[in-house]
Amino acid sequence: MSAAAGRAGRPAWERPVHPIEVESYRRMRARLDTGHLPPLSRAVVERVVHSAADLAYAGDLVVDEATLGPAHAALHAGAPVVTDVAMVAAGITRRATVCKLPEARPGPGLTRSAHAVRLAFEEVGPGALWVVGNAPTALEELLLLDAEPALVIGLPVGFVGAVESKAALRASGLPAVSNLSEKGGSAVAAAALNALLYHPLTTDPENIL
Repeated sequence: MSAAAGRAGRPAWERPVHPIEVESYRRMRARLDTGHLPPLSRAVVERVVHSAADLAYAGDLVVDEATLGPAHAALHAGAPVVTDVAMVAAGITRRATVCKLPEARPGPGLTRSAHAVRLAFEEVGPGALWVVGNAPTALEELLLLDAEPALVIGLPVGFVGAVESKAALRASGLPAVSNLSEKGGSAVAAAALNALLYHPLTTDPENIL
């Protein structure tokens, strides 16, 4: 069974969708035109916007379909998913994740979040999907490693280091989802990963929730 399968052994996208979520997406799409976006980019933008109820994310996110395609394939083939904090992991409900923050210890010039990244890389090695929604220092540490990620979802929030770490991610050339502003956080980072997790290989994008 693929690691992408849900608890009942079905693919993650075969999940029950509550009528409230269906109506919420309908209302969002009535206010935000995403029809020009390719499928995976659209899925990520819509789920992030939906998770935050913030239409401005549509112009703030930096996504690339050519990057998302291989990442989507790797995710559904069972690539590990690493999160910087437990709150991000909690938002990814249909896939096991790795979060080493409880085991991490700060040291000289090393934050606890950065140490957690080192510990996680020791466990998962290259090819993982990394989801950072809280700690800019976690993202900065990841950029120092030869992690060869399938994708880095870099959406840390804050007024200190968040914008700079996301700019460094984009400059690194690594496959990434990021945003331009100080906005971000655990919920939107998890939403970006869930967008790929819930997206089947082929489907009508209007039916993706």
